[in-house]
Amino acid sequence: MSEAAVASQAATHQSPNYKAVFWSLFFLTIGEIIVANLHQFPKKITVVTLVFLAVVKAVLVALFYMHLKFEKLIIYLIVIFPLFLAATLTILVLFDKVRVYS
Repeated sequence: MSEAAVASQAATHQSPNYKAVFWSLFFLTIGEIIVANLHQFPKKITVVTLVFLAVVKAVLVALFYMHLKFEKLIIYLIVIFPLFLAATLTILVLFDKVRVYS
């Protein structure tokens, strides 16, 4: 790679603020602990909240620590397809469980 290409790539790839990401993950984890130990909400709301917080944390890790924020569109598609497949298979298993127990 030429020096000009390396310089232009370095200019477009800014270093993420790892401290802000770390503290965001830290406070989201504290939030998860608080939500998990609150027994005043229905179980479904607690589970949905915990899953949402876990997804937010996973997205932060993928974007900043795995540097997906700076990748091209094809990398996003490579990452999204297995997530879509996992969600589809999970939903299918849940439907099968409902059918068996009803």
